[in-house]
Amino acid sequence: MESISETIKIKVNTQFLHEQSDPAKKRFVFAYSIEITNFGNESVKLLNRHWHITDDNNKVEEVSGEGVIGQQPEILPGKSFNYTSGAVLATKFGTMHGSYEMQTATGEKFKTPIPAFLLSLPHTVH
Repeated sequence: MESISETIKIKVNTQFLHEQSDPAKKRFVFAYSIEITNFGNESVKLLNRHWHITDDNNKVEEVSGEGVIGQQPEILPGKSFNYTSGAVLATKFGTMHGSYEMQTATGEKFKTPIPAFLLSLPHTVH
């Protein structure tokens, strides 16, 4: 999944983590890797994140907080920031979507939306 908003491009890849999952106990663990690229003319800082995580039972979990993986990265023009995090669902399928609150070097704050992406077991969705 890819999203381009304003001058920020978001690319997401997901992976099912079989070794950390326990389907018998309804525990399905997924990793998601995100690449944030700044195509603007000034640096941006990722201040906050907000996620909506929905499982296949329509149970929604909202997660908000400062930065990502304990960081508030500053992304220079033409550069990217990559990170990997995870989500645990009670079902084999789910979706995530959300936004990042960013701030330019001149102090302007804006939100970058992250469109929904799928969390699913391999070879189960076409």
